[in-house]
Amino acid sequence: MQYSKSFYQIKSNETIFENVKKEIGQIGYYSLPFQDTTKVKEFAKDVKQSHVAVIGIGGSTLGTFAIYQFLKRTNDFTKKLHFFESTDPTDIKQRVKKLDLEDTIFLIISKSGTTIETISIFKYLSSLVTMNENNCVIVSETDSKLTAFAKQNSMQTFEIPKNVGGRFSVFSNVGLLPLAILGVNIDELLQGAKEVHNSFFDEEKYYDILMEKARFMIENKNRFNINVVFSYSASLEGFNKWYIQLWGESLGKININGTKQALTPIGLIGPVDQHSFLQLIAQGKRDKTVTFIKVANFEDDTIIPTNTLKGFQELTYVDNLSFAKLIDEQANATIQSIKELSDIPYDIITINKVDEFNIAKLMYSYQLLTSIVGKFVQIDTYNQPGVEAGKIILKEKLNNKA
Repeated sequence: MQYSKSFYQIKSNETIFENVKKEIGQIGYYSLPFQDTTKVKEFAKDVKQSHVAVIGIGGSTLGTFAIYQFLKRTNDFTKKLHFFESTDPTDIKQRVKKLDLEDTIFLIISKSGTTIETISIFKYLSSLVTMNENNCVIVSETDSKLTAFAKQNSMQTFEIPKNVGGRFSVFSNVGLLPLAILGVNIDELLQGAKEVHNSFFDEEKYYDILMEKARFMIENKNRFNINVVFSYSASLEGFNKWYIQLWGESLGKININGTKQALTPIGLIGPVDQHSFLQLIAQGKRDKTVTFIKVANFEDDTIIPTNTLKGFQELTYVDNLSFAKLIDEQANATIQSIKELSDIPYDIITINKVDEFNIAKLMYSYQLLTSIVGKFVQIDTYNQPGVEAGKIILKEKLNNKA
């Protein structure tokens, strides 16, 4: 008798936990919260330029942008941070217009050192302003062509460890360098990530939360294969984009038995998307889980004033209400409406306040959750063969036209 199968066993939480722990020695992002930041901080404090241009794409920029966008509304940064990611020519020109090219430090970030979008933009910017050791820094692997170029031109370099993938690199030099130059407290960032790491692996404070969530997603992935993050703060829009890359590129894989896996990520902003996607969640097909993210303290007391508009007597109940309270109640009302439907799985994450420590806790938790889910479905969480195939085709097409 012969036997074969196309399914796999969902292993116990204890087995998954041990398998994740075994990755610590091989997968670099786990240890990033414990790194020495001295070199980054010393370099950052000496940067005199007022503009910081980050040239990169995907994992080289999304995490940095997520943290920057979360913090910029409550911090008075003296430097201006700019991101060059897209090869859209109109986008590039618009972003260049916002720079004082002679008062800009350019951070070229590419793990491989040959990312076509990054190098193409780097080439273009180099035609507009002289790039040298005074205004250009390279962040890449130590043996990449980009690092070799930097050494040939006496440019400062910062390493991206080989065992840290792009979408897991926000707490490496990829994120720490531009954020430190901007004025972000990178030690507080790492402290937030460190707390989650220690709580999960040593104190097991987050063990039940992350394991329970991951197990539910895997045991119900054929029914609820769409995972919605509903963030109730405009400052979390960057986080949503980062989460979509992290989740989609890590978990959309073929597992060890040749079975295609997919947990589709969607990022929404409340209350804006209450007026669009919420309708689909509430009355559409039951194929979604929803994670609501709230901010407990916006540290903003802006009030809705009274008697500024005539003819809206039926809305006087918002008078003298703070916008922070209004958005919180909008979140609570949406959550209650989902709860009362009784057939939509949801959970709630509340960020204590808008600071480095708390955004790092959120992001590191999602990195850990991604690794755990990857172990449950038995895939390689850290590669991206589907993306690489497109890169190969593009390179062949462009070479053939040359």
